[in-house]
Amino acid sequence: MGKRKHGFNWKARQQNETKIDRTTEKKIKLELGDKDVSGYDDSNALVLPSVKRSSKPKQGPDAASVKRLSKKERKRLQKIIEQKEKKNARASLLESLSAVQATTDELKHLSSIAEVQTGKFKRKLLSKTDDGVGPRNAVVGSNRKKHNVDSDIGSGSDSDSSIHTSDMSSDEEEEEEEKTGEIQQDDIENDTGDMGEGKGVKTGKLEVDSGCDEKMSEDLTTKVKDSSVKQTVKKTIEYKPVVNIPVNRKADVQEARLKLPILAEEQIIMETINENNVTIICGETGSGKTTQVPQFLYEAGFAHTGGIIAVTEPRRVAAISMSYRVASEMNLSNQEVSYQIRYEGNVTEKTKIKFMTDGVLLKEVQKDFLLTKYSVVIIDEAHERSVYTDILIGLLSRIVPLRHKKGTPLKLIIMSATLRVEDFTENRRLFKTTPPVVKVDSRQFPVTIHFNKRTPLEGYLNEAYKKVCKIHRMLPSGGILVFVTGQQEVYTLCKKLKSTFPTYSGQKDQSTAKKDQSKKRRKGDKRKDDVLPTINLDNYSVDPIDEEEEREAGNDSDLELLDDMDIEDTVHLSSDEESQSKQVCTDPLYVLPLFSLLSTEKQAKVFSPPPEGCRLCVVATNVAETSLTIPNIKYVVDTGKVKTKFYDKVTGVSTFKIVWTSKAAANQRAGRAGRVAPGHCYRLYSSAVFNEDFVKFSPAEITRRPVDDLILQMKDMNIDKVVNFPYPTPPEIEQIKAAESLLVSLGALAVENVPRPLSRRGKRKPQDSVSRITPLGRAMACFPVSPRYAKMLSLGHQQGLLPYVVAMVAALSVQEVFVEFHKSPTDDKSEFQEKLKYMTQIKRMWAGSNHSLLLGDLMVLLKAVGACEYQGATPEFCEKHGIRYKAMKEIRKLRAQLTNAVNTVIVDANLCVDPKLDPPNDLQAKLLRQIVLAGLADHVAKKCPDPAADADEEAKKLKHAYFCTELEEPVFIHPLSVLYKQKPEYIVYQYIQETSKVYMKGIIAVEPEWLPIFAPYHCTFSKPLEDPEPSYSRSKGQVMCHMTCTFSRCSWAVPAVELEYPAGLDRYRWFARFLLEGQVVPRLKQYAADLLSTPSTMIKSWAKLQPRTEVLLKALVAKGVDNKQTLLKAWKADPTYLLTEYSQWLPQSKHTDLKDSWPPAT
Repeated sequence: MGKRKHGFNWKARQQNETKIDRTTEKKIKLELGDKDVSGYDDSNALVLPSVKRSSKPKQGPDAASVKRLSKKERKRLQKIIEQKEKKNARASLLESLSAVQATTDELKHLSSIAEVQTGKFKRKLLSKTDDGVGPRNAVVGSNRKKHNVDSDIGSGSDSDSSIHTSDMSSDEEEEEEEKTGEIQQDDIENDTGDMGEGKGVKTGKLEVDSGCDEKMSEDLTTKVKDSSVKQTVKKTIEYKPVVNIPVNRKADVQEARLKLPILAEEQIIMETINENNVTIICGETGSGKTTQVPQFLYEAGFAHTGGIIAVTEPRRVAAISMSYRVASEMNLSNQEVSYQIRYEGNVTEKTKIKFMTDGVLLKEVQKDFLLTKYSVVIIDEAHERSVYTDILIGLLSRIVPLRHKKGTPLKLIIMSATLRVEDFTENRRLFKTTPPVVKVDSRQFPVTIHFNKRTPLEGYLNEAYKKVCKIHRMLPSGGILVFVTGQQEVYTLCKKLKSTFPTYSGQKDQSTAKKDQSKKRRKGDKRKDDVLPTINLDNYSVDPIDEEEEREAGNDSDLELLDDMDIEDTVHLSSDEESQSKQVCTDPLYVLPLFSLLSTEKQAKVFSPPPEGCRLCVVATNVAETSLTIPNIKYVVDTGKVKTKFYDKVTGVSTFKIVWTSKAAANQRAGRAGRVAPGHCYRLYSSAVFNEDFVKFSPAEITRRPVDDLILQMKDMNIDKVVNFPYPTPPEIEQIKAAESLLVSLGALAVENVPRPLSRRGKRKPQDSVSRITPLGRAMACFPVSPRYAKMLSLGHQQGLLPYVVAMVAALSVQEVFVEFHKSPTDDKSEFQEKLKYMTQIKRMWAGSNHSLLLGDLMVLLKAVGACEYQGATPEFCEKHGIRYKAMKEIRKLRAQLTNAVNTVIVDANLCVDPKLDPPNDLQAKLLRQIVLAGLADHVAKKCPDPAADADEEAKKLKHAYFCTELEEPVFIHPLSVLYKQKPEYIVYQYIQETSKVYMKGIIAVEPEWLPIFAPYHCTFSKPLEDPEPSYSRSKGQVMCHMTCTFSRCSWAVPAVELEYPAGLDRYRWFARFLLEGQVVPRLKQYAADLLSTPSTMIKSWAKLQPRTEVLLKALVAKGVDNKQTLLKAWKADPTYLLTEYSQWLPQSKHTDLKDSWPPAT
């Protein structure tokens, strides 16, 4: 075992030379008679030494003894070297600072920053303390800090005068260096003995007296030993000049600004923006982000360096209103603070701050990818996660680094109202370095949240009605905001509350109301036992009240009395409950609806104060969560429900469902009660449901809708692989595949196979299929509408159809053109039926007959737009005919925008918006049906055969049903459609909506023979039929044939139609036959009788036996000539094309005549 040990017998294997010490032998003296023999003889020693000789190994010249250092010693020595380098750097830095120090005369004209702030006051306190006059404090340990200050002053060290740099070593490092100075090495100078006492570098100090006149006295001097300074390092520092653009605000505006929470964070925000290219600002609604951050940037000079400050908003109303408000606050004109939305704008060359919708900026990215005219881009309301906002953030995450590399940096600021910033900060594909987040406190008063003990499974609208009644009767004054799901629920609840608490108009009604109130008060005086105590909810905790806490509080709690007081389950309260106490409130309730489709005038009523003596009650959808801030709201009633539109990721079928909202949205609703004063939020669900069933955040919009329009815009920007795009929240692969499939069917994209590189083994990998944009797709991308409607606009330039297509597409792009009448339980049935009958008659009158009627609901839209424009689009006309005036205004603006876009894409269009547009005639209505089919080719439905009389119940359910290409289950025509009674065999629908049944809306009748012509992508064709045989169409210049086909995956059989001959060699053979017969070029018909072979030889199976057929076929294939148009182009490029090949079909006697008349098309 020992021999295997590392280093065994190492001493014997060294082979060192030995040096023998012979000093003892030389001292021996021999006394011999022979004089020739003397000294010591090595070979034959006569006398031996008495002491053993000593031998030492001889050291070679290269064998210098090297002491091996341990890791600890090596680190210690390295630290000494670094400290010496820091010492030298500090000395050189102090020397350079003394060279640029201001003189004493210059310092006398300067003011200390301590005097501007609190330094002067502190010095007075210090001077009092030094004199012994300062107050004494009996608290133990309170004077420690003061003693530390005194000791510092006594030692002559001034914290303000110390120079802090990253290269300087601290006192602890100097002491440690002194301790390690005992280690001696030849190549290290040990000058650390004096560093512990600070003698290596002496720095002068800025002595500041307590007086106000003497500011700074002594110069900064530096004494550095020559031995310690080995190298002088000069570091140049780039100074950025401070830019401050003065803004002359009004006094009242300035006073209101100072109350905003974001003003306190201005310095932090601006420092973060200056030091980072991407900044995230997070603050609740009301903190002042939207209005103040652009002003911060303007004052910092970002708009005066050749760039514009861009602010994007998800809504057009917000972009317009914010531009006017910021201009008013900054006291600037609309030329400097402007806006640009989808339809209009007031941007000029003097614009410094530009508010716009996110879609407008996305269009600008397509034209100028680097956004060279902008210096800052602010993405506002990023928490709403609109589709265009997500795409913009993904694009800007790549634009910002490119601008930084080019030396013209672009600052990106993302502002969000919620703390949902993980999608931006933790997404490494989006931002490689995590952007900083600046949080701003909101101007929020405390809001007490009250949960229900039980969550009603159904009838939450009735629960909301009861809660509003209790609040109005029992609680102090303050506005009430109720959140429901949709327009119908808004009107239903408004009608109930108005009937329960009517408002009185006129003096008689007011006197009657006062008499009723006095009677109820007298009744309340008689029932003293029912008197309720005065309730002041502001005295209760802000924290949510849990169920267990409420049970422990007992029956004496005022809040429990409010929450759990028994009320009848019926909608109307009994008279005994109405006069239950002395404190019962019988004031009228001023009830107002609020939803997105409401007219602007009715929405404005919400912001105006209610009539005197009335309490405001607003019944709203989720539009009141973040979009609008309603003043004077103290009580919020939250049903916790929201109506959400769900899309099938593959088919795009939309379904409206009422679901629980998110926790973030519920907190936004509760926050509406604390805008002006402490408020209360009553949640009509339990805390357990809130914690278990509510999601934290609502899913992003891009995951809940089709993305075909986004994919087209990204392809137009040459982003071929959209899967690799840095989305904040990426859509699913099924959504992207469905969108690309739709665009391919519309002709906007073309699939190409891209070969992969060879593998390591030299094998070819399978090809990748990439979809690239086509010329038609680039034209479609210019129109700000859905790709389906953009396809209609691209095909409308014929037969004078463009004005009708533009008006029709504008009407299809706006939701809810007609007012929908909903019957509530309290409505009169006869009155509701009369309204419905009147609207049905107007629609049938506008539909017309023949092809106009078959155009269906689109003809109704077209006639409604034309009639409304003809009458001047007045609100009275819209109200009379059941048209939403707000929708008609939007259609008018969209028509103007589409008209400009069409004139840009189609140069010779010369299109204008005609308010007196005549209705389309019968032929134009037919062509419009074909154009709609080309755009909505994947929305075709076929009528189910009527069930037999003895069929079972399941079969009878299919009566009047249709089968569509997207769903397995049957669908039905909506009862409000004008084609509901006609029931055409084939129809095209605009969209499918699922309510009680699956209904199709926007119905147009089409013919089955149109499907192979206008929707060939969805057809599976047979081989060309031999009977009838192919023919040549002189009008089209193409070879035509008859084929049968089946449509879509449902394999609906379509009758045989005449179409262009499929591409292939057979089409060249048929074209060669018709060319020889003289049908393509009539001048060749004179040689048909002299041909050596019949033209039909070209299509025979044995045609290869004759060389002339192969020569002519190869010549046609080489130039791709299979129709008359390509033939004329080939003759224009080469006049002798086909002369030799055609000559072989004629006898020699005809060659001279043929050569003189060639080419025959001239």
